[in-house]
Amino acid sequence: MPALEMAQETGKLVAWKKKEGDKVAKGEMLLEVETDKAVVEIEAQAAGILGGVTAKIGDVVPVGHTIAWLLQPGEKPPADAAPTQTGRTMAAAAPASMTPGTPGTPGTPGAPEAARSGPMSVSPKARRLAKELGVDVSRLRGSGPDGEIVAEDVQAAAKGGSAPAAALPAPATARAATPTVSAGSGESLSSIGRLMAERTTQSWTTVPHFFVTRDVDGGALVAVREKLGSSIEKSRGVKLTYGDLLTAIVARVLKQHPRVNASWTGSTIKAHPDVKMGLAMAVSDGVVVGVINRADAGDLGDIAVQRRDLTERARTGKLQPADITGATFTISNLGMYHVDAFTAIIVPPQAAILAVGAMTDRVVPMPGAIIPVGVRPMLTLTLSCDHRVLDGVRGAAFLHDVVEAIQSADKHLST
Repeated sequence: MPALEMAQETGKLVAWKKKEGDKVAKGEMLLEVETDKAVVEIEAQAAGILGGVTAKIGDVVPVGHTIAWLLQPGEKPPADAAPTQTGRTMAAAAPASMTPGTPGTPGTPGAPEAARSGPMSVSPKARRLAKELGVDVSRLRGSGPDGEIVAEDVQAAAKGGSAPAAALPAPATARAATPTVSAGSGESLSSIGRLMAERTTQSWTTVPHFFVTRDVDGGALVAVREKLGSSIEKSRGVKLTYGDLLTAIVARVLKQHPRVNASWTGSTIKAHPDVKMGLAMAVSDGVVVGVINRADAGDLGDIAVQRRDLTERARTGKLQPADITGATFTISNLGMYHVDAFTAIIVPPQAAILAVGAMTDRVVPMPGAIIPVGVRPMLTLTLSCDHRVLDGVRGAAFLHDVVEAIQSADKHLST
């Protein structure tokens, strides 16, 4: 099971693209995995024959566990081709002969640490939460895969309850199915929705957010789109959007503000040499952040094509790992939904996220004009900042430069 993002602990197997015994070429699509961000297609890293498959559709598998083998002709998988740990280190679960729920049994609440006969399996997030909440993980019974202690176990213990019982993986259904809600029942979230809720809660409760807001005249954006839109559509086959213009402008300004294009690592600030722009995109059961690479150097046509392709792959569930990893800054645009202004939650470990509202005609002051007021296409930008990385002055300076660049867009953009 591959690790597709830094904080990933498990992956849900959505589909096998090949059957056991099929020949597989290097680079062919081999399987689909669901993480908290998206359903991602995984390519074969080598050629061979698919064999020794141990994971079924719908299984939730810890990262690093073997789920199949790529074999050479005549080669057989190991006789004990059960899931094994290969990548990220995860401790073995307690022997199955230990019955959960028996007082004093290793792996159950109340069991002393000395009674455990094997190493304890604890997810990285569960360890962090346990340290923050003062929970002794040695007294918990894990509800994760193979008895692993996961974040929900720690949270339940912190609230004074017992760890939740392990649940069997849900049967595979159509990808990106919309959850249904009946009267008097709760809504069942997909893996993407559930983990997105978990991550946004963690960000909101652990990252010290503060917000800086500016209104900006978008007249220059309108002029650039009218000037360049038709030529880009003819040459590249894609419609130029205001979001494309903002992506290019913000990326160029980020190069002048390396502290904004940085990450919080837990104790230090890591600056990124490249600008990888994240674009928040809605899918049926959550939000994914697609990545525009080298947005600061690419021309408008390149950015528009990348954005279109990302949107299409997100809509059809065909995102690749590179499509959703490595963003250094994110733009969240709700203007197309007629939202005037909003604040966005930071995507850790990024230092900031820019929320973009709708461009609408407003009556504004016109200093120096014969008529002191006029109607202009205005939009509201709100920058959410991680105060551990950015203080108010740095955040305000960055947003000011973004506003200045938008108001002189023709000088900053080209095809």
